Amino acid sequence: MNRFIVALLLAAIAVAARASSPLPGLMERISPGLSQKIEIRIAPGDSTDWFILARAGDKPLILANSNLSAAAGLFHYLSDYCHARPGWMQPRIDLPAELPLVTEPVAHRCCADLRYYLNYCTYSYSMPFWSWERWQQEIDWMALHGINMPLAIEGTATVWRNTLRRLGYPEESIDRFVAGPAFQAWWLMNNLEGWGGPVSEAYYERQSSLQQRILAEMRAWGMEPVLPGYSGMIPHDATSTLGIPTADGGSWLGFTRPAVILPTSPDFDRVADIYYEEQARLYGSARYYSMDPFHEGGSTEGLDLNACGLAIYQAMERHAPGSVWLLQGWQENPRSALLGSLPDGAAMLLDLQAENEPMWRKRTDIFSRRPWIYCMLLNFGGNEGLYGKTDALVAGYVDALAQSPTLCGVGFTMEAIGNNPIMYDLLTELPWISDDVKPDSLIHGYVRSSYGTAPDSTLCAWRLLMKSVYNSPADSSQQGTTESFFCARPADRLRQASAWANVKDYYDPRDVIRAAYLMLADGDLLHSRDAYRYDAVNTVRQAVAECGRLLLPRIDSARIAGDSTEYRRLASGFLRLIDLQDSITAMHPAMRLSTWLEEARAAAPTPADTTLWQTNALLLITTWGPRVAADQGRLRDYSHREWSGLLGSLYRRRWATWFDARLADLQSSESPQIDFYALESEWIADPQITRPDTTFSTARLRSLLDLAITIIE
Repeated sequence: MNRFIVALLLAAIAVAARASSPLPGLMERISPGLSQKIEIRIAPGDSTDWFILARAGDKPLILANSNLSAAAGLFHYLSDYCHARPGWMQPRIDLPAELPLVTEPVAHRCCADLRYYLNYCTYSYSMPFWSWERWQQEIDWMALHGINMPLAIEGTATVWRNTLRRLGYPEESIDRFVAGPAFQAWWLMNNLEGWGGPVSEAYYERQSSLQQRILAEMRAWGMEPVLPGYSGMIPHDATSTLGIPTADGGSWLGFTRPAVILPTSPDFDRVADIYYEEQARLYGSARYYSMDPFHEGGSTEGLDLNACGLAIYQAMERHAPGSVWLLQGWQENPRSALLGSLPDGAAMLLDLQAENEPMWRKRTDIFSRRPWIYCMLLNFGGNEGLYGKTDALVAGYVDALAQSPTLCGVGFTMEAIGNNPIMYDLLTELPWISDDVKPDSLIHGYVRSSYGTAPDSTLCAWRLLMKSVYNSPADSSQQGTTESFFCARPADRLRQASAWANVKDYYDPRDVIRAAYLMLADGDLLHSRDAYRYDAVNTVRQAVAECGRLLLPRIDSARIAGDSTEYRRLASGFLRLIDLQDSITAMHPAMRLSTWLEEARAAAPTPADTTLWQTNALLLITTWGPRVAADQGRLRDYSHREWSGLLGSLYRRRWATWFDARLADLQSSESPQIDFYALESEWIADPQITRPDTTFSTARLRSLLDLAITIIE
């Protein structure tokens, strides 16, 4: 046995978990009674995170250096030995009365000191309407995956409201400055003001209380929450209303940005001090603060970037000595001049999509000098779709470990959660794996632990997926999934639904269709597991989306040929595919528009807020902004969702309108002039959502897939 394991096991004889540990609560939420069935002992003192799976008499034993490492060990034990993996959407699991024992101790050390979690955008694309219960479920997921550095931005609106009140900013102006619940992310990143608001007094109270509970739970685990620091942001009219000297923040995709206080003005420190005082009073201080001035094209005209960086850092340091400024490596940011005069250790960088466009390779001017975190973004806007860069992710991380002495961790910076959980499980495991990652072992482990068993046909399905749709090439800059045409504003020829997806063909869609049939082959055996039900619905959904991608070019060929009969027949088939997709996605609550809207309505702090919160929910996933932002700014459908209810109402209506207009003038080389923004706005005001049968059935899934294949043959 490894001498390291022996020494730690001997030390464990005298070490017991603390009574205040959050572990028992987590274990009981996973499976009632579990905390009495597993022995957990903590041996603190080692700065490197580790855990050992062993046995203590007739009980499984988890020995670890901290509660958080023990939670990661618990996840590995449940996955590898009990074949029951607590999931993102379904953390409760069924376990046998007698838990299996570990026959030979197994040790894991973590090679990443920091495991960062969340993107500002995640708070808007996935979390704007979450309750405390849903947040606790997410923090449980973080603990089980060893996350120790989560972004925590809930309740920052209250900090800003209090700050502006102390500055004497008019109350009605505060209402116009603070963004609505679904658009807080871009407001806090200095991209816009007020969109989706105004929020009510009850909103501030709800979010502050929620943030306090979130932070208390994170800190109980020993996590280091990342709080939003002060970057110089101020309302765009601060010069005229408050007499504060500012630089114009410019615009962002049709929105007016907040202004930036001149860093050499005494007002910068005055406002920053008030901000940090209010934040500390509500939420305490932090070791890490996130500030991203000039995010996505913010104007730097008239500003000394070196002075800006110093002002931001010094304000943070005054209020939290020894804290670290965390910046996103995204597009042209962070600018070298911004960090030029900062002392060593003052700033840390997130390589925001290192699996896709590794900035650490290109921006050696800053990444070779500052500690940084290797991040996977993967999902943009919450779009549904199977997607991954398995080989590129693993190879990129291994290369970074070998080549960059300033690498200090891994990070999850997806814009939305709940999609492609296999990829996130892979990233969480990479720092704990001592051997080379073997894809087939990964697949087998995921299937067996998620579904309870690993039938051959299901394994074959996953192997097909991992070699095709989950293996986008390393040199691809595609932003997320190959998007479904059903979700796009109609056109004769399409490549994607959103403006910046940069979709390129890299897999055979027929591989996905074959995988969908294989996934359904053992449905009678696997259907009791929610993870299987989700994966089965999601794979069939992807297969039917592929059918739409195969059919649309044939519709355009009929247009070019001037064959109205064939055009009408194929267009009817395309609409029928949308109907089938509406029925398929209805079979899982994570793919229903009704789930999203019910969450928004339930979260509204007062009955009067209900309409605003539902409107926020609908705006975000359709037009996103007002007409100029939706059309000229190209934000419309950025957050499209291939969901039941949305497919059968808005998406079908858009395509039916398009096909009717095209048939009326098939010979024209000009596209029909349809005001889609008006159509979408009308739907937002009165969605009239379709409600198909929600019963899950693999036989019905197979039947619907058969119908889709018939349409394209």
